[in-house]
Amino acid sequence: MSEELFHQDEPLSEVLQQVSSQLRLSLGNIHNALTRLAPPDLRDQRESVDRDAAALCQSYYRILRLTNNLSDASEPERPEGQGMDNDDIVGVCRTVMEQAAVPAELLGIRLEFHSAKASQIIAMDSGRVQRLLLNLLSNAFKFMGDGEKRVTLELRTEPESVYLTLSDTGRGIPAHRLDTVFDRCHQTSRLDPPPHGLGLGLPICRRIAREHGGSLVLTSQEGRGTAVTVSLPNRRAPQRLKSGMVMDLTGGFNQTLVELADALPRQAFTQKYLD
Repeated sequence: MSEELFHQDEPLSEVLQQVSSQLRLSLGNIHNALTRLAPPDLRDQRESVDRDAAALCQSYYRILRLTNNLSDASEPERPEGQGMDNDDIVGVCRTVMEQAAVPAELLGIRLEFHSAKASQIIAMDSGRVQRLLLNLLSNAFKFMGDGEKRVTLELRTEPESVYLTLSDTGRGIPAHRLDTVFDRCHQTSRLDPPPHGLGLGLPICRRIAREHGGSLVLTSQEGRGTAVTVSLPNRRAPQRLKSGMVMDLTGGFNQTLVELADALPRQAFTQKYLD
């Protein structure tokens, strides 16, 4: 069932879509109220207000992320190639790592990006690829552990495929859990405690890779870290396929903070970092 997330169960899928829609309406009201009660200039002037507002803002971003994941999981997988356009995969990876660098510093984590090529144009949905990478970064941040804290993204290009490998120096995954990491959202006894979520991140990442005609493979050693390799076809779209309507699941908010909300300290949501 994990291969298809929730959409084979049509009643559940419909309920989740309705829940997601209602949550978005409520979240909009909450954000409007937060902005009125603690406007940016007041947060800049009063540390106590900024601290309290940051707690509310972080909770808001976490609920928004959960809502996005539930919405994504309840929808049928897109046909391969839908919404693709020609874009620079090296530039997308570099941008994600640069935007995540400051939040990573708050956790004492060093980010590295390596690519032999300065540019590589392929057919992709850049927004979906960014979401995939941020979900993988979120997992790496949450399970980093003690000792050296480093996350590396390496991009390798071959004639048929482009390979993105995100590796960390974290706690790793016990061998007996490796075969369940993609179906934990269906087994409540295996869910992590809050704020680590429902286990939807990796299944959604694998779905995004498949939508591109690629794949996702995870390897891990307990105590030594985890590596996730995503393969994407090294090809270009023959024509512009992307539709004019693009849904912004972040609601116009900082995508990096939304996707990393579960992994970051409250400090990341103070006005200093939101500006």
